[in-house]
Amino acid sequence: MDQKQAFKQMVEFNKGAFNNAFNAMVMVQDQNETLANTLLIQATWLPEEGKKAVKDWVDALKKGREEYKKTVDAAFKKVEEYL
Repeated sequence: MDQKQAFKQMVEFNKGAFNNAFNAMVMVQDQNETLANTLLIQATWLPEEGKKAVKDWVDALKKGREEYKKTVDAAFKKVEEYL
């Protein structure tokens, strides 16, 4: 096996490992969001500003993880182009 083929397999393995880890992280974050929403619905003592702050925080988290995924995917694409 030549070095180029070995490197290509290594990149594919790392890409798959990243995608699996990222998807697991997304599932955990989505479950935490569901839990937070349930708690916010039941927290009648929490003012609307507090509920909005939590919702904005969750939205920022989602946007950040989408940008992170796009960046990593672009980096993998550049590496694959070199191969």
